Amino acid sequence: MDETVRSGRAPKPVGAYPHARRVGGLLFLSGIGPRIPGSNEIPGNVYGPDGARTGYDIGQQCHQVFANIRTILEDAGSSWDKMVDVTVFLTDMRADFPTFNRIYAEYFTTNQPARTTVEVGALPTAIAIELKVIATID
Repeated sequence: MDETVRSGRAPKPVGAYPHARRVGGLLFLSGIGPRIPGSNEIPGNVYGPDGARTGYDIGQQCHQVFANIRTILEDAGSSWDKMVDVTVFLTDMRADFPTFNRIYAEYFTTNQPARTTVEVGALPTAIAIELKVIATID
């Protein structure tokens, strides 16, 4: 089996790609950020009068990205406890990693997938975190 997955409950992708692909017994999620479904709003972002982002709340973005991941997993026929690998992209490792790591531990109390966390110079929109996930699927 090889098919694309598009969730009607998750934020729309910002490019020409699906939310995920099923290949055999694996589900590969595209990079998923913390945008709120049904809008392009990014929780915790603060903007100046000129529209430029002046700050953000990494905690709010963590909770939203985890909610988005859960939605896509469920809509694809998988679940939170079937994640086997998570790659995390942060735009400011020094400032955001402690908060991210604490919140991550709250969500992954029983299932603990392999994880890699890297700092990147920027992400495609004004987000501070993005996750790439591999999960199993029946």
